[in-house]
Amino acid sequence: MGIIGQAAGLFAVTNIDDILVLALFFAQGAGHKGAARRIATGQYLGFAAVLAVAVAAAFGATFLPEDAIPYLGLLPLALGVKAAVQAWRHRSDPEEEDGSSNGGPKILEVAAVTFANGGDNIGVYVPVFATAGLGGMSVYVSVFLILPAVWIAAGRYFATRPVIAKAISRWGHVLLPLVLIGIGLLILIEGGAFGL
Repeated sequence: MGIIGQAAGLFAVTNIDDILVLALFFAQGAGHKGAARRIATGQYLGFAAVLAVAVAAAFGATFLPEDAIPYLGLLPLALGVKAAVQAWRHRSDPEEEDGSSNGGPKILEVAAVTFANGGDNIGVYVPVFATAGLGGMSVYVSVFLILPAVWIAAGRYFATRPVIAKAISRWGHVLLPLVLIGIGLLILIEGGAFGL
């Protein structure tokens, strides 16, 4: 149980911010057929890409140069700016405020945010995977492929709590762009992109 607990702890610590992002995505997709499936698929695609890069890097076949990882912050930053522009354009249309006219988040948008937000996790996962050996890495990857389901359920749970849902419904069109832009800037700044 030791390595499973370590894997679960590492996942939780490195992905805690994903719960807020998922809650915002679920709020944006509320009432749209297939939105939950698209969000879950996007979350898994993005996180699987993070794992693939980390596993490959642990084996020595680095797909992304370490210097490129901070620039992943451009993905959520661009999506946040796009969401902010859409919110601004439709600020007087109450149906548009919560994203209800666009069917909610798209799979690739969720995947891009998840991957970019997990880009800094790659730097944490690689040494852990490399030192865990093949058997240990298999346990970590298995746990890491199960736990996004827990995160998805938690994000959906928070998005459907009456108090939280009301706040997100009222402010989600503002919060989502702010959170995405904040994540993007944080990744860029912490990684030293553009000499920041």
